[in-house]
Amino acid sequence: MKAPRFKRYTSRQLWFYTRRAFWILIAWVLISNALFFYEYFTLISNGVLSSSFDFQQAFTANLIVGISAGIIGGIVTVNLMERWLRKHAFWKALLYIVIAYVIAALMVSTIGALYFYSEDAGLPFYHPDVIYEVQLFFGTWLFIKNFIVWLVIVIVTLIVLIVNDKYGPGVFPDYLMGRYFMPKSERRIFMFADIRNATGIAEALGEEKYFNFLKDFFRDIAPAIVQTRGEVYQYVGDEVVVSWKMKWGLKNANALQCYYSMKRIIAYKQSRYIKKYGFAPEFKVGYHFGPVMVGEIGQIKREIAFSGDVLNTTARIVSLCNELGVDILASKEFANIAYKTPKGIEKQEVGKEKLRGKAEEMELVTYSGNGI
Repeated sequence: MKAPRFKRYTSRQLWFYTRRAFWILIAWVLISNALFFYEYFTLISNGVLSSSFDFQQAFTANLIVGISAGIIGGIVTVNLMERWLRKHAFWKALLYIVIAYVIAALMVSTIGALYFYSEDAGLPFYHPDVIYEVQLFFGTWLFIKNFIVWLVIVIVTLIVLIVNDKYGPGVFPDYLMGRYFMPKSERRIFMFADIRNATGIAEALGEEKYFNFLKDFFRDIAPAIVQTRGEVYQYVGDEVVVSWKMKWGLKNANALQCYYSMKRIIAYKQSRYIKKYGFAPEFKVGYHFGPVMVGEIGQIKREIAFSGDVLNTTARIVSLCNELGVDILASKEFANIAYKTPKGIEKQEVGKEKLRGKAEEMELVTYSGNGI
């Protein structure tokens, strides 16, 4: 039987990146137009604009620049710059980003300037006179000003994406708004993901190489968590704890899909892990949901913390995976509310099992299938 082939990106992942690039495009076009009208009304109020000023021509040129920047910048920001920041040391990633930005800025400015001077002179954009004016444009204060302004916009966009990845979708805005300054009760879904045979791998690799092994694993599975709107609660040794607000965890089977997306990513990169470490990570996961207290904690290092029995229960569930010979295990309570499963995945009853430290047995389920 042939092993399933895993694509680099699934349609779900491509849609995620396309949607994010689209919103970057919209945001940048709106910012571009806001800056244009601010400058336009400022110049009018100071009586600087002459009667020869062509508003339609200037606005169209600005719109072309904004759309071009949004399309090129959206794709570059999502697929290159953010990836460099994950993969390389900060100084190296910054160098790559600066080079990419300069190239993109020159491309976008050239497109806008060719349109503007072509319309201004009534000549085709490839005419030598138009090209000469475009060359002169790169030495003007307007180009330098736009270069700096858009550099700030790109940096702010990257910061938003990085912070969003660090805290999880929607968490950072909650933190800024002080939503969890006072503890409050919420119902949440939790997933504990634990690397199998972690002790054996650590002994074989040694401390430094094993640390890099974990670092690669956590970095590689990050897109699966972000794309399913999960929030990384904490990394504990070889384990990562992910949570979802009920709305987002149940929508499109996000919580369950996270595991299968993680599995797909690691399967795709299996040969790289074996070549680099001699091992490919295999992991098990446990799911449960319930009420938790959520609030900011800590003085020197503030963070949002969860407290509740659901965390202990989920930890006990994942610990039973080895004993039951499965990679994924969930409480039947979770399975009942998460009745929508990823395509190709079926629920299987496990029965009642005794959880360590619990007085009563709990009904558990597992899932079969590879998903898509």
